[in-house]
Amino acid sequence: MATTDRQATTLALAHALSAAERGLAVIPLSRSKLPALRSPHRDDPAPSPCHGACGRLGHGVYDASSDPDRIRELFAAAPWATGYGIACGLPPHHLIGLDLDVKTGTDSTAALRELALRHLFTIPPTVVVVTPSGGRHLWLSGPPEVVVPNSAGRLAPGIDIRGAGGYLVGPGSRAGQGVYAAAPGTAHLAPAPCPRSLLRLLLPPPRAHHLVPTAAGGHGQGLVQFVLAAHEGQRNTRLFWAACRAYEDGIGPALVDPLVDAALGTGLSEREARATIASAARMTGHRP
Repeated sequence: MATTDRQATTLALAHALSAAERGLAVIPLSRSKLPALRSPHRDDPAPSPCHGACGRLGHGVYDASSDPDRIRELFAAAPWATGYGIACGLPPHHLIGLDLDVKTGTDSTAALRELALRHLFTIPPTVVVVTPSGGRHLWLSGPPEVVVPNSAGRLAPGIDIRGAGGYLVGPGSRAGQGVYAAAPGTAHLAPAPCPRSLLRLLLPPPRAHHLVPTAAGGHGQGLVQFVLAAHEGQRNTRLFWAACRAYEDGIGPALVDPLVDAALGTGLSEREARATIASAARMTGHRP
């Protein structure tokens, strides 16, 4: 390995350990910005979805850890790593990343500003990472009971979202085009809470075929059915979205018990369900 690569690996490990001290879970990345460790299942005839249960390294973001010994183990297994990724959606910050791209020919900063004016939110002071291409990553913190999915261009052209199951390239990482760096005056900040109206925009809308027409006398049945149709990994997100809609439509209090019953049917506990609904009530300006 060239001396410059060894230096880049040493610096990436140091930055990764520093991020872990802030509670952030990290993985080593190659210069391509992809996870440095290849999947141990890549040669399996019929690879099954394994999120690290096999005990081996190479499961991408599912390897992410804030434990210093584990991080050193990951980097020792990938001595070619020149950067690190920060897993989104994990405690304590439940990180959400807004990736403002400049390579698509669109003005993503203007698009975000327009969204903020239209939906009446302000991005508070937070960590901002400048990419080698001149783009920016904005770090925000989400509620623990809400799962924000990854998306590309859904919020607005040139704006990608890094949520649960995704990662952000950490400041200090070296990629093919250059180095990622924290914007001046932001490195010491904690990820700011995601504005409520922006958070609602980040959640996926319900699919029409999952909803059923509301029957006479069955007000809110569509929201209940939306929750019942949830699969594992989207149960809290669907419940949170449905509860927000219920409170916005003025039927939140009347729909609490039906929504809880629907959530129980998907496998959530009553405690989880009621906590999520209470969070939706607060998010929409109502008292749980």
